Amino acid sequence: MPRASSTPRYPVRLAAHGFAADQWRLLTGLPAEIMIATIALQDGGPRRTVAEGLAGLDAIAAGRGSDSDLVRGVVAAIYAEPEEDRPAPAPDGAGPDARRSVVLADCRRVAEILRSGADPADAAAYRHWIQQVAVRVFGAARSGGVLGLGGGAIGPVEREFLDDLAGALA
Repeated sequence: MPRASSTPRYPVRLAAHGFAADQWRLLTGLPAEIMIATIALQDGGPRRTVAEGLAGLDAIAAGRGSDSDLVRGVVAAIYAEPEEDRPAPAPDGAGPDARRSVVLADCRRVAEILRSGADPADAAAYRHWIQQVAVRVFGAARSGGVLGLGGGAIGPVEREFLDDLAGALA
C-alpha cells in the first residue's frame, strides 16, 4: 500500500536531478508501467507472462549500465524503493486498452518533464531506455521458436504500440 505522505524518500537524488517529487515519481514509475502495459497487449499463458516480465525487469535493470546519470539515478531509485512505497498497480479489471491509454498519457507528461528540466542527452537516453523495455518484452513474447529463433515477428498491434510510445515521448 502506498504511503500517505508525499515527502520524498530520496531528497538527494531529487535535488541532484532537479525534479520535483511528483515528477520524480513519474520518471521512476514509467518503466514498470510500460512493462505491464506491454505484457497486457500479449496473448499468452502464465509461462509466457513470466518470460515477458523477466525480460521487462532485465530491460529496466540494464539502465544501470547507461552513460546517462539520469537513467542510472532512476534505476537506483527503483531498486532502493521499499515495497510499501511503490505505487498501487492498476485494478485487475483494467484491460489492455485502459493500460495503454494511461501509459501513453504518462509518456506525454514525462516528455514535457524531460523537455523542461533535463539535459537533452539525458532526456534522449531516458526515452530510448524506456522504449527498450517494451521492445524487450515484445521480443520475449515472440521468441516462440527454439533458442529465440523461429518466433513470429512483431505484429501490427505491437508495432502500433511502439509507434504510439515513440510519438508520446517525442
